[in-house]
Amino acid sequence: MSNKTHSRVVIIGSGPAGFTAAVYAARANLNPILFEGSQPGGQLTITTDVENYPGFPDGILGPEMMDKFRKQAQRFGTECIFKEVDKVDFSERPFKLEVEDTTYTADSVIIATGATARLLDLPNRDKYMGYGISACATCDGFFFKEQEVAVVGGGDSAMEEATFLTKFAKKVTVIHRRDELRASKIMQERAFKNSKIEFMWDSTVVDVDGEQKNGHPALTKVKIKNIKTGDETEKPFTGLFFAIGHDPNTKIFKGMLDMDENGYIITQPKSTKTNIPGVFASGDAQDHYYRQAVTAAGTGCMAAIDAERFLESQE
Repeated sequence: MSNKTHSRVVIIGSGPAGFTAAVYAARANLNPILFEGSQPGGQLTITTDVENYPGFPDGILGPEMMDKFRKQAQRFGTECIFKEVDKVDFSERPFKLEVEDTTYTADSVIIATGATARLLDLPNRDKYMGYGISACATCDGFFFKEQEVAVVGGGDSAMEEATFLTKFAKKVTVIHRRDELRASKIMQERAFKNSKIEFMWDSTVVDVDGEQKNGHPALTKVKIKNIKTGDETEKPFTGLFFAIGHDPNTKIFKGMLDMDENGYIITQPKSTKTNIPGVFASGDAQDHYYRQAVTAAGTGCMAAIDAERFLESQE
């Protein structure tokens, strides 16, 4: 590994957006440095099978796919560093990035820090994450054909996920801690009209359990508590979907970059440009709408092209 601390472009984050940006930047001879952060590979590393990414007709495991992305970026000269960026200073160029006890500088920065799905804190959660528990119905719904599944949440995304899951599942139960939904009227009506969707009100999931199947865990039971009565029941769900929102990983940019009220970075229309020239944002750190690997990769490509053009204009 080199000891260089200056790069023409530094990429913060290592999911599909970060690695795609790295492939493009490296091929443009920008010798990018990429910081992988606390979850190398991003959200896809907690997904078992990815079947909706073009070019993988037999599907691929999330971690394996991210490994391929990484190798491709490295092949063209990206330096991947398995560290987290603690602090940034975008007040002047070159931009400064504090990483542990080293200061890195960059002529341009691509942000690809992604988002983190909010999850309930359950004793057995991590054991069944990717083996029955998911935070993305559009990614994983297909694996639950003719099964009984549950969705936790009461907002628009929960109703969207529940409605989407009815295409595959036999029955979808929405578990919500209140006695009414926060979702928009149109989304509520759609869910209430769907004969495959049932509701458990005033309820929360307290734990999950399962069995071993083909050498790995498989979810078979969800323990649910009624908040008003305190009663606990066990339901035979084989899928549990968290739809309680996402948090963009953008805290270190607060006060520097324009964000919406939820912390997603605002980019200019049809570009990845932020309010600071030379700083670009891609993937789930700025996209709360699509949130797919393939769309993140697309914006990563855009960010690298935007960065390359910005650097050319500075010369």
